[in-house]
Amino acid sequence: MRRLALLAALLTARAAGALASPLDLGPADRLLVLAPHPDDELVGCGGMIQRALAAGAAVRVVFLTYGDGNEWSFTVYRRHPVVAPDAVRRMGLLRHDEAVAAARAVGLEPDRLIFLGYPDFGTFAIWTSHWGDRPPYRSLLTRATAVPYANARRPGAPYRGEDILDDLTAIIRAERPTVILVSHPADHNPDHRALYLFTRVALFALPPAERPALLPYLVHYPRWPAPRGWHDELPLAPPAPLADQVRWERTAVPPAARARTRTALGAHRTQMRYSADYLLSFVRANELFGDFPDLPLGGHGAAQDMTAPVGTREPPDQLTDAERSQFVGLAWRSASVEDGRLVLSTHLSRPLGRAVEVAVYVFGQRADRSFAAMPKLRVELGVVRTAVFDQDRPLPAGTATVTRRARELDVSVSLGALGDPERVLVSGRTSLAELPLDTMPWRVLELRGGNSDRAAP
Repeated sequence: MRRLALLAALLTARAAGALASPLDLGPADRLLVLAPHPDDELVGCGGMIQRALAAGAAVRVVFLTYGDGNEWSFTVYRRHPVVAPDAVRRMGLLRHDEAVAAARAVGLEPDRLIFLGYPDFGTFAIWTSHWGDRPPYRSLLTRATAVPYANARRPGAPYRGEDILDDLTAIIRAERPTVILVSHPADHNPDHRALYLFTRVALFALPPAERPALLPYLVHYPRWPAPRGWHDELPLAPPAPLADQVRWERTAVPPAARARTRTALGAHRTQMRYSADYLLSFVRANELFGDFPDLPLGGHGAAQDMTAPVGTREPPDQLTDAERSQFVGLAWRSASVEDGRLVLSTHLSRPLGRAVEVAVYVFGQRADRSFAAMPKLRVELGVVRTAVFDQDRPLPAGTATVTRRARELDVSVSLGALGDPERVLVSGRTSLAELPLDTMPWRVLELRGGNSDRAAP
C-alpha cells in the first residue's frame, strides 16, 4: 500500500508540474528500457539505468532482437551475402550472453532482462508489410519466419506485426512502467524506428491517464556524435537538424557512472571489436532523451507546419561516391486535411534522378479497431511512376494523388482508404533501387476522432 501511495503522489506531482523532468526518478518509479539490439541499452541510456537503480526504482530492459545480423546488415542492400543461418543464430546467442554480462556490470541481474528474438534488420519490414493475413517475414540471414531462440520470451512467435505488438503490450501491462525509454523516430536504423512505432501503437491502447512518460533516445544519425571515441567529459548535444525540432531532456551522468558504462560496453565484445570508437562516443557528461510533439490537425483546410531544416541533409557515410552523387534528401513541410483527404507536403533537396524513388508511408489508427486490421499505405513515386500499396497489395491509383514540382511533392490520401483513422503515423524515404538514401522522421498526426471536419479541442 505504501508503494501505491508513493506512486500516486509521484504521478500527482508530475501532473501539477512539481517535478522538473519525468527522469527525476524515485523508489515508486518503474523504468522500462526498450532496446532494438544488445548494446543499445547502454549506448542510449546506460547512465539512466544506473540513475534509476540508485534511486530505488525498478528497472526492466527488453531487447527486440538478439542482434544476430548487425555485422552484415548494410551489405544486404548491395549484395546478398552467403552466411550460414546457424552461424547467424550462434551470433545471436553470443550477443545475448554479452548483454547479460553487460547488465551485471551496471547492476542489473539477468532476471531483469527480456529477449524477444525478432529478426535483426527485419522488424521495419514487419512493421510495413507483415500484418493480418500476410505471411510472416522471412529473415534474410537466419531464414527463420519465427523466433528461433529457446531462451526468448516466446520461442516460435511468428515474425508478424501483431506478434511484436502483442508482446510489447503484454510487457507494458505487466510492468506498469512510469517511464519508458525507447529508440527514436528520427533514428536512421530501421529496427530503431520500428521499435518506436510498435511502442507508440501499444501505448495508444492504454487510457491517457495510464500512459507512462515516453522518452526516446537517439543512436544512429549521420556524422553524430562528434568527435568519435572516448571523450566522457564532453556534453552530448543533439544533431543540429534536430536541435529545435525535438523537446530534449538532458540528464547528467556522473564520472563513476560513465566509467561503469564503459566497463559494461566492454562486455559487448563483438560490437566493440569493430565499432569501439562509435560506441564510446555516446558515453558523455549527459544523456539525451526527447520526442517530436504529436501534431493536431483541426478542421477542413487547417494546415500544420512540419518544417524541418532543409539543406543540412547529408548522404550516409556508407554510400559510394557514385551513390552519393545521386543522393536526394527528403524533409517534411506541412500536413493538412482537405475535403476528406490527408495532404502531406514534402521538400526534396534536389529533383529526383532517374533511378531514385520516394516512398511515403501513411498508417491509420483508431481505438475501436485492431491496428493489424487498419490499412497501412505506402505511396511509391519515381520520375514518372506512382503506385499505391496497402502492405504489399496494389491499390487503385486514385487512392492517392500526387502533385509534383521540381523539389516539392504533395501526396493526398483519402481518409476513407486509411480506415477513417483517429490518428495517422507518417514517414517517407528516398532510395536508389533497394539502397536507402534518406529517411524522414516518423510523426504522429492527431485527427481527433477521424472526422475530417471536426476541429481539434
